[in-house]
Amino acid sequence: MPVISPTDEERQRLRLACSAELNGFAEPTPAQWFEEMAQWARANEVNHDRYGSGALINDFEAKVAEVLGKASALFLPSGVMAQLIALQIWAERRRLPRIGLHATSHLLIHEEQAYQALFQLQAVTVGNRLRPILASDLLAIAEPLSCLVTELPAREIGGQLPDWDELQALKSAAKDTDTPLHMDGARLWETRAFYQRSYAQIAEGFASVYVSAYKGLGGIAGALLAGDADFIEQARVWRRRLGGTLIKQGPMVMSAAMGFDRRLAMLEACYQRALSAAGCLSTICGIRVLPRIPQVNMFHLYIDADRQTLLEARDQIARQEGYWLFNDVQACDVPGWSKTEYYVGDRLLAVSDEQLTALFRRLMGLVKEPPTHGTVGADLSANTP
Repeated sequence: MPVISPTDEERQRLRLACSAELNGFAEPTPAQWFEEMAQWARANEVNHDRYGSGALINDFEAKVAEVLGKASALFLPSGVMAQLIALQIWAERRRLPRIGLHATSHLLIHEEQAYQALFQLQAVTVGNRLRPILASDLLAIAEPLSCLVTELPAREIGGQLPDWDELQALKSAAKDTDTPLHMDGARLWETRAFYQRSYAQIAEGFASVYVSAYKGLGGIAGALLAGDADFIEQARVWRRRLGGTLIKQGPMVMSAAMGFDRRLAMLEACYQRALSAAGCLSTICGIRVLPRIPQVNMFHLYIDADRQTLLEARDQIARQEGYWLFNDVQACDVPGWSKTEYYVGDRLLAVSDEQLTALFRRLMGLVKEPPTHGTVGADLSANTP
C-alpha cells in the first residue's frame, strides 16, 4: 500500500512534541511572551504609542539609528514595506525607475514583483547568483541605476558576505558611479561577528539601510529603515500612503526593544557555534555545507537525498529520539539532492558536536537504507527458474 505522508499540521504537532529543536532560537509561548512584555512595560513605565509617535517607539528608532550610524530611523510593520519605500524614494529622487538587484534578492523571488506592480520599477540583475555582489559587478552595468540593493548577508546563497576589502571596494564603486547603495540588512545583526567591525562601520557608505526587528532580534514582527533625516521624513509620508502607520505599534516595538542588547550580545557565540557545527557536518558523507566556512551564524546544508525521503527520515528521528533537526526542505537543481537552511541560535549552544554529528549520521543512515519492500534484484531472482 502507498505510504501516506503526514500533513503540515501533523508535522507541526510532531515538532512541538520533541524535547529539543536544533535550529534557531528558542521561542516563548504567546502567554510567556506577553507576560514578559507586561513586566517590561511596567518596569519601564511604557505608555501607548499613537500612529507611530510616543516615547517607546521614538526612543527605539533613535537607538537603532545610532547603532547604524545614521541620522534617523523609522519603524514599519514589515520589511517588504520598508524596502519598497526605500526603492521608491531613490527612484523619485533620481527620476529613474531602474533598480539593481542580486538574482537571489528577496524582492525578486519572494514578493510577487511588488516593486513593479506597485511602483512600475524595472529591475536589472547585478552580479553572479552564486556569490555576493562585488564592485566589478556594479561597474559592468552599462546603464545608470536609481539605487543598488545589496543584501548583507545574502540568505539564498547560505548567508554569504563579501570580505571587508570587497565591501569597501563596492562602496567606492558606488560613490564613483554616483549610485546610491541600499542595504537589505534583514540579517545585518549577524554580520558583526564576521567583520569584527561596528554596525555603523558596516553600514557606512550605504545611503539607506533596512533591518529586521525580528530576524536576529526575536521581536514579534516589524522592520526599521534608516538614513538621512530628509530621507526618513519622506519615508514617513510613504508609510502612511501604504497603510503602515498603525494606530499602535507598541507590542511589535517592545518585543524587539526589550531584548535588543541581550540578543546582539549572543550572536558572537552563535557564530562560533556555527563554525564548529559546520565543520562537524561537513565530515559526514552525503552532506555539503554552503559556504564551507560560514560567514554568519547561518549556512545551508545540501544533502544527498530526495526531499520526501529526507523529510521522512527527519520525522522518524523526531518520533524515536525527540530531536527536531531542521525545518523546511527544498529540492535542489541536482536531481536527488535537497537543501535546508541552518540558522544557529541558542538551541544549538546546548548540543555538543558529538551529539550533532551522531544525529546527522543517523539521518544519513536512514535515507540510505534499502526499501523494505525488496529490491529489483530480489524480484528478478525470485522469478529465476
